[in-house]
Amino acid sequence: MDEVKNKKVIVAMSGGVDSSVAAALLKEQGFDVVGAHLKFWTQAGRSEENRCCSTESENRARLVAKKLGIPFYIFNFEKEFKKQVVDCFLEEIKDGRTPNPCVVCNKEIKFGLLLAKALSLEADFIATGHYARLRRASGRIALLKGKDKNKDQSYFLWQLSQKQLSRILFPVGGYTKPEVRKLAKKFKLPVAKTPESMEICFAPAGINYFLKKYLKTKPGDIVDTRGKVIGQHSGLAYYTIGQRKGIQLAGGPYFVLGKDIKKNLLIVTQNEKDLYKKEMAAKDVNWILGKSPKLPFKVTAKIRYRHIAVPAVITKILHSKLYILKFARPQRAITPGQSVVFYSNNEILGGGIIINK
Repeated sequence: MDEVKNKKVIVAMSGGVDSSVAAALLKEQGFDVVGAHLKFWTQAGRSEENRCCSTESENRARLVAKKLGIPFYIFNFEKEFKKQVVDCFLEEIKDGRTPNPCVVCNKEIKFGLLLAKALSLEADFIATGHYARLRRASGRIALLKGKDKNKDQSYFLWQLSQKQLSRILFPVGGYTKPEVRKLAKKFKLPVAKTPESMEICFAPAGINYFLKKYLKTKPGDIVDTRGKVIGQHSGLAYYTIGQRKGIQLAGGPYFVLGKDIKKNLLIVTQNEKDLYKKEMAAKDVNWILGKSPKLPFKVTAKIRYRHIAVPAVITKILHSKLYILKFARPQRAITPGQSVVFYSNNEILGGGIIINK
């Protein structure tokens, strides 16, 4: 990285340990570091503040910047976040899908708006605390999994392009979480013991509470695979494919198999094997290197963040932008709206949005 030393980099500082250590590492390496705290949309009332940009997290980020002796700014992306992340999330839920807002936020906000803002301020790079790595070689930039297998966040970055990656740094991607916490102590940062935040950032009180507040839902029938009415659901928005808890039917267990939005029906099964499928379709596919490989193409693929990547073959529907994946073994609860991400060993090749086939 000698060729990029002394370049200006704006670090997205959430107030957590990962982004704080990212800023410290970059300063140690000789970069001209500027800290930026991003203000996202938050629900009314302090008790429901967005965890990524709460008053507490802003104060922590400010303290870290002061400790490091770097400039610190607030970038307000509240309107854009509400429109491009929150509103789109609610629309997807309303249409019966289960979206991943972190994927959208990374594309539209962190590596969209923030990058544009940084370039307008004549910065050379932006940096985040994501657990992912980059390999620059032979005129291409490969996006790689983070060193820490338990914290790897490459799954959420499949929509990035070569142009974006050329301006991005992931300083903590080559470390494990315990190593990052040790670095925070080494740099004497006041965030070494900051706890993890696992929930959706704009729904800190829980997703069902959030949906009840912002979506109009209505009860409807629960039916089995033969169409027989066996109960009542409280609103389709509160269920996702593969769900077992919360269905509240006697004689279970039951699993959510599908949704009929037009008829407001929740389709369930008692046979968990019904959830397993070997084939799926994806839209809005992005290839990180900029173009599709020659098809059919073998990859390993993940259909959800915490799922294990399994071998699959990708083909494309003729005269369409849809891609078909055929898995080596059936996958449980392939869920429309979620991301399917393609890998080759440790490299992320791209991904797409799962749709009903």
